[in-house]
Amino acid sequence: MAIFRKLAWYFKTERRRYLRGVLGLLITALLGVIPPRILGDLVDLMGKRQLTGSRLALDLSLMVAVALGAYAARFLWRTSIWGGAANLERTLRERLYWHFMQMDASFYQRYRTGDLMAHATNDLSAIQRVAGGGILQFADSVITGGTTLIAMLVLVNWRLTILAVLPLPLIAVVARYLGTKIHVAFGESQAAFSRLNNKAQESIEGIKVIKTLGQEQQDEADFETQVKQTIAINRRTNRLDALFDPLVTIIIGLSYVATIILGGRYVTTGVISLGQLVTFIAYISMLIWPMFAIGQLFNTMERGNASYDRVNTLLHEQSSIVEKTAGLSAPAHGELTFNIDAFHYPDETGNQLTDVHFTLPAGQTLGLVGRVGAGKSSVMRLLLRQFDAYTGEITIGGHDIRNYTLDAYVGVLGYVPQDSFLFSSTIRENIAFAKPQATQAEIDAAAHIAAFDVEIATMPNGYDTEVGEGGVSLSGGQKQRLAIARALLVDPEVLILDDALSAVDAKTEAQILERLRAARNGKTTIIATHRLSAVVNADQILVLADGHVAERGDHATLVKAHGWYERMYEQQQLADAIGGGNA
Repeated sequence: MAIFRKLAWYFKTERRRYLRGVLGLLITALLGVIPPRILGDLVDLMGKRQLTGSRLALDLSLMVAVALGAYAARFLWRTSIWGGAANLERTLRERLYWHFMQMDASFYQRYRTGDLMAHATNDLSAIQRVAGGGILQFADSVITGGTTLIAMLVLVNWRLTILAVLPLPLIAVVARYLGTKIHVAFGESQAAFSRLNNKAQESIEGIKVIKTLGQEQQDEADFETQVKQTIAINRRTNRLDALFDPLVTIIIGLSYVATIILGGRYVTTGVISLGQLVTFIAYISMLIWPMFAIGQLFNTMERGNASYDRVNTLLHEQSSIVEKTAGLSAPAHGELTFNIDAFHYPDETGNQLTDVHFTLPAGQTLGLVGRVGAGKSSVMRLLLRQFDAYTGEITIGGHDIRNYTLDAYVGVLGYVPQDSFLFSSTIRENIAFAKPQATQAEIDAAAHIAAFDVEIATMPNGYDTEVGEGGVSLSGGQKQRLAIARALLVDPEVLILDDALSAVDAKTEAQILERLRAARNGKTTIIATHRLSAVVNADQILVLADGHVAERGDHATLVKAHGWYERMYEQQQLADAIGGGNA
């Protein structure tokens, strides 16, 4: 019953709905004891040759009336209980989805996408079955079983009833024994499904890499291994589940045997009539479903309990990004200062950034360059408030960014990573994602700055061209330019380009940067890049090395310093010249 206690918050909220459902079940159960009694009376009347046409018509009319009443009662409990179950599933889906939207980057590093999808599908369905089938099985086993037993005691014979129900407590023993094992087995089954789901998703998303490297057979073998493991785990769960119904059948069979032996003797000795024995046997058949319901109840509860624990674990995960309820609500604006003494990722010990300090007046452009792993993306992630635990502070307009509400701060940022995610919709819808009400003129202007408008015009459907899942129909450079247009459409106060021009050629890069400077006069831009040509016109350039600032200045200053920047710039210029000559 642990799962019912865990869902008490919901049943309390929906108590009226479930009370109506239980009332419907009670009426159904009470009406259900009438037909066997009528049948028994008819048998007795036939045995005494006293059955008349009028009595038969009356009893048949009563049975029709009972059937209609039972139909209405069943409609009442089905709409109430199943409606409540559907509402619980909707509530949990919305709660879990909203929780996913609130979680930080660390959360998505700990949990795989396939696992989260399994929680949001299989687990929620198992919990929903508790609020639907579970409540039905519990209430029906108690109400139908209880009313039937009372009818057997009152309307037939108490001694015969006691003998018939003696084997039934064995069901509770069996259910308790198997229930514990099913709980563990189903938890393993759900975990196996999560692993298989994640494997399938990764393989589909990485199909190009798999085929390019010729790893189809190896990946298929790995998938087949996981399928076999999942099937083996599910077979164990199903074996435990399948053990219950045959045991219940045997126990019910013992009740039938006891009833026929003792009931036959009672009929021959005149203790009960033949009609009462017929009624009693009909009542025993009515007990079969409540007994099976007990078995299904334990199964449903254990599955739901395991799933609820898994979902509840997710819902109790806390984001490290805490929004101040009374934070600054005005959009962030002004000079940006970045004063970080030390920062390391939650699961790491060594600092990723050490003594990184800079001030960027509003309207200026900052370039961040350095080797892979130098700390450029870490600076970006702190600016985006993906992590708040660091020594130091980041301010905009003199206010710590952690003192802004998330809407007030994140709303002024435009971010374009190297690998931007595109939705499986049209180019127009992807560009206008953050501003659905944007006019076509605004979309055109953003695409023009991103140097993507000319290519869009050559496509068969123009802005209505479908990009496919993840932008599969577009090249790497087209994806990046579409993402830049999407970020520009909202006219962000701070535009952050994290190696967002790596897939475009030098000519297109120069065109985009020139248009950005013209269009973003007075707006702040931060460019992290490996291609130094992207930052030659930046007001400030920071060269990061091992998480600290190794060089700083504008392009001319850094070239004269004869450090890493000057050597890398000359190498890239030489490479571009050789590449241009070969072209």
